[in-house]
Amino acid sequence: MLTFVGLGLYDERSVTVAGRDAIRDADRVFAEFYTSRLIGTDIETLEDTLETSIERRDRAGIEQDPEPILEAAESEHVVFCTAGDTMVSTTHADLRLRAADRGIETRIVHGTTAQTAAGSLTGLQNYRFGKATTLPFEDAHGGDGVPDSVVATIEDNRDRDLHTLVYLDIKVDDPHWEESDDTYMTASQAATMLSEPFPDTLGVVVARAGSPDPLVAADTLDELATQTFGDPLHLLVIPGSLHPLEADTLESVAGAALE
Repeated sequence: MLTFVGLGLYDERSVTVAGRDAIRDADRVFAEFYTSRLIGTDIETLEDTLETSIERRDRAGIEQDPEPILEAAESEHVVFCTAGDTMVSTTHADLRLRAADRGIETRIVHGTTAQTAAGSLTGLQNYRFGKATTLPFEDAHGGDGVPDSVVATIEDNRDRDLHTLVYLDIKVDDPHWEESDDTYMTASQAATMLSEPFPDTLGVVVARAGSPDPLVAADTLDELATQTFGDPLHLLVIPGSLHPLEADTLESVAGAALE
């Protein structure tokens, strides 16, 4: 059995009771934190709280060499953990398919996602979000400015009057990233990059979703680029046109100055 467990958004308390029980009952527990990260905790605290030992895998250990996980799951109850919900990333869907091809039973214990939290915190209606996109660091995609694919996604959503959730790049356990420390794109960096193709455009920052002190701020991208929003993780939303209730909520909770 291979059980995929989403750990939620922030710390060791974000996992559901069902997820906690699955982890405690497992023979072995694997995890990765390169697609996202629980900023409010660390491996040692997770292990203590969940009463288990966690075997951490980097990107290569999931995408290129998942054999230790699959081999263990052929004869034992194995849990694979990630921040958020485990099936948001295509990498994890691929791992599930590999398990199925080998006759390994799989199941999923869901966790809270950044997308649902962004809608809840901002008041932007969930069914009005279009395709999401990820904004990479310039050094990571080998070009200058915003990749064409990101611009196209935002433009397509705006043409259909939909909101765009922009995930911001993180570099954790990435052997190709030259920085010595984990690196997280900030909302102000993202706003700076996006303000060029989208001048005079409203943006909404969501910082530390799932934590005791989340922050929501709305302003033009040019103005957001000049501000700081504290510790990671950050998200950025580019809204479509606003329903009156959405506008009222952004004015109330995010300080938006809407005409």
